[in-house]
Amino acid sequence: MRRTLVAGNWKMHGSQAMVRAILPDVCGRLQGVATEVVVCPPFPYLLLAAELLQGSSHALGAQDLYPGASGAHTGEVSGQMLRDAGCTWVILGHSERRAGKCEDDAAVARKAKAALDAGLRPIVCVGETSSQREGGLTFEVVAAQLGAVLDGVGSDLAASLTVAYEPVWAIGTGLTASPEQAQEVHGRLRLQAEAFAPGAGKVMRMLYGGSVKAANAASLFAMPDIDGGLIGGASLDAGEFAAICLAAEGMSWNK
Repeated sequence: MRRTLVAGNWKMHGSQAMVRAILPDVCGRLQGVATEVVVCPPFPYLLLAAELLQGSSHALGAQDLYPGASGAHTGEVSGQMLRDAGCTWVILGHSERRAGKCEDDAAVARKAKAALDAGLRPIVCVGETSSQREGGLTFEVVAAQLGAVLDGVGSDLAASLTVAYEPVWAIGTGLTASPEQAQEVHGRLRLQAEAFAPGAGKVMRMLYGGSVKAANAASLFAMPDIDGGLIGGASLDAGEFAAICLAAEGMSWNK
């Protein structure tokens, strides 16, 4: 059985006041939930978030890392530093970094291996653009993105990955892949992971991200190969984010 997981990616939003307002509210609404919940605020607020999450069952994650352990890398943050700040998760390969920071598949693979070496649990993002989907390249694109990471971490560590399918055309646009569209991609990715490392595909959690809201979360999470969500804008609203997490409750029973 794969435990459902919902992670909130705050992106470059927030303030100390916002962290102090949202996190206690989320924790209060989600006491006793079985779904695994992760919150990923910007770097400057990790220590404050870690303090506010103490005593809860919810985890802290970061939005990126540098693949080196230390050195003359001005402005970068290592996996060990994230662990020291209280993180247990990290988001890698988000389309906004792939496009805006020119991160290619090889770079994401290096980061995934570094995350695992530091004891972090990586959420690796994959997804296609609208032109790639219209050109019939969806499966080719996401297979290449996942394949690079699988090769980079190796078969022994493949099961430790979490994959988030985030179609680029559905991020922040209000558009959402239908449950059937999302399931088709998730199913292909799971088969790919299983072929790479027998047994890994069955236990690897796969999340959907792309304008997930409380109103559509349950229908997405009910799909057999969708194990939760990586939530963007909706994670900035405590009530909406909590409702999405609650929509994932009980969805793991048949997965």
